[in-house]
Amino acid sequence: MELHYREYGSYRAQRPTLVLLHGLLGSSVNWHGIARRLERHWHLLVPDLRNHGRSPHAEPMDYPEMAADLLAFLDRQGLDDAVWVGHSMGGKAAMWLALRWPERAAGLVVVDIAPVPYRHGFDTILTAMEAVDLAAIGSRRQAEGVLARYLDDPGLRQYLLQNLALENGRWRWRVDLQALRRGMGAITGFEPPADSSGYPGPALFLYGSESDYVTAAQRPRILELFPLARLRMIAGAGHWLYAEQPEAFVAALESFLRSAVGGRPRSPADDG
Repeated sequence: MELHYREYGSYRAQRPTLVLLHGLLGSSVNWHGIARRLERHWHLLVPDLRNHGRSPHAEPMDYPEMAADLLAFLDRQGLDDAVWVGHSMGGKAAMWLALRWPERAAGLVVVDIAPVPYRHGFDTILTAMEAVDLAAIGSRRQAEGVLARYLDDPGLRQYLLQNLALENGRWRWRVDLQALRRGMGAITGFEPPADSSGYPGPALFLYGSESDYVTAAQRPRILELFPLARLRMIAGAGHWLYAEQPEAFVAALESFLRSAVGGRPRSPADDG
């Protein structure tokens, strides 16, 4: 599978490429603001995961397949490794890849998710999206009206509507809703590769102070699989911490890159 992607900055041998991975029902667009903040100093690749954005639709929708897609993506870019930065579902895909192919991960940054199963349900969200009659609506506003019957949060509705595209005069969801519904058990779960003994490289787990996705009870499991992991809280942020506290997120990320991964921002001499 050939994943669609966005590219920021330019490759420099003295510092690693960053691959940013979005969460469930998101796309590469979600990382645009952060990528623009980082592109002066770093080379970034931001793919759409399978069944999301402009990437192909395919099943199964699980972490082994997502990780295999990403490994093939790295190969097509001609890169031996990268620093993988993943939010939520993207974080789980990055963890699975690092556990299965640690030599392809120069570093790992996991954003507000842990390597554990979750009970968060997405059935109502998928039902709301399926309820939109794509042949009958004439605007995004009409689609939002349908979503509002199921979902009270206007921010969530706007997030979902980023997936609604008008192509050749017809509306369609860019995400494959049926593939996501069939794969939801695998997406909310997490089963590490059977032959993995853990990821021996540098890892940073960032979590929001107002989020319940990463808790003290999960710390032993994180350190079991990622023994060099650092855990850092971003104050005043929920699950979408990179959108809610972008400056703090970028500061934490770049501090990790400098100290643990060995990357350094580009200096003026590099531009000469």
